[in-house]
Amino acid sequence: MADEQAPTAAPKDPVTLTVCLTCRTEGADPEATRPGAILHAALKEAGMPEGVTLRGVKCLSACSRGCSVALTGGEARWSYIYGDMDPDAHVAEILEGTAAYAATADGLVPWRERPTVFRKQSVARIPPAAFPSEE
Repeated sequence: MADEQAPTAAPKDPVTLTVCLTCRTEGADPEATRPGAILHAALKEAGMPEGVTLRGVKCLSACSRGCSVALTGGEARWSYIYGDMDPDAHVAEILEGTAAYAATADGLVPWRERPTVFRKQSVARIPPAAFPSEE
């Protein structure tokens, strides 16, 4: 797999960690503060790795997998969406995975080097726009 051959050269393009602010887990009290908003606040308080910007958005359309986050970074990197994040348990792993992603030129962190939450809770991996067709 291409994941296993990821270069680790530092890229020029900035990385963005996007958190769905409206995400909630199934069965959560609709009147309670959304877990996505709690996750965003916890990540903001913890501080982002160098070269990473945190942003919140109202929906990532991963509602069945809330709390969800997305990692993106320039034209050459693969993008990822991760779901089922727990704001009380996953902040450190999200930051670890984000730092590893930011350290790559193409967004491909070797599978065994990813935090468990990124290995087990991936919703989608999206190729860069310029990635050639593999037909």
